[in-house]
Amino acid sequence: METQVQPVFRTEGLTRIYTSGEVAVRALDGVDLTLEAGAFTVLLGASGSGKSTLLNILGGLDRATAGRVWFRDTEITGASDAALTRFRRDHVGFVFQFYNLIASLTARENVQLVTDVARNPMPPEEALDLVDMGHRIDHFPAQLSGGEQQRVAIARAIAKRPDVLLCDEPTGALDSRTGVRVLEALAAVNDRFGTTTVVITHNAAIRAMAHRVIRFADGRVAEVTENARRLPPSAIDW
Repeated sequence: METQVQPVFRTEGLTRIYTSGEVAVRALDGVDLTLEAGAFTVLLGASGSGKSTLLNILGGLDRATAGRVWFRDTEITGASDAALTRFRRDHVGFVFQFYNLIASLTARENVQLVTDVARNPMPPEEALDLVDMGHRIDHFPAQLSGGEQQRVAIARAIAKRPDVLLCDEPTGALDSRTGVRVLEALAAVNDRFGTTTVVITHNAAIRAMAHRVIRFADGRVAEVTENARRLPPSAIDW
């Protein structure tokens, strides 16, 4: 009998409305979605289409106005602030467009901020080696290029061995050559550890490296496609 893979995330009617005075903006409008364990998923869509809002709710950084969200078999929709903090700490790694490294700490020390509080972390040196930054381990952010800083940020996110890696425009501030190095680091983590990886991007070419591509428009899922053949980041034509 074929065994079904349990989704890592599942949403049902997910809605997020932001209000400013009398204006209501429906950032998410009834999203039904599943994200499979171990998949590398790319979220595409114009600014304001709902991608970042979805990622923030999945990662426990924001709350839905309506609808439901499950992480594996646990509903997190109505979880307390303390429970969401534990969820983020134990299960989720975040990578953003801007690296958020602490300028006064070395690459090793920036990663160690996470490993000191994680349940079962890898050594900072191992995490930095995984993203090809072991040779820069004692350098400060000001001594690193943008791409190197982003790879340190990825090392920091993966050092706690998260189940899920959520990336919001991780190559958005980088040139194409540097962006490829960052995407290679994300692909290596996904391939080696089976970390469920979700990447938001405006760059439609990146869809070629994904298992699955989800396109958003006006707060809804407009299209879901699967790649029968994936390309490595180095083969993507930017």
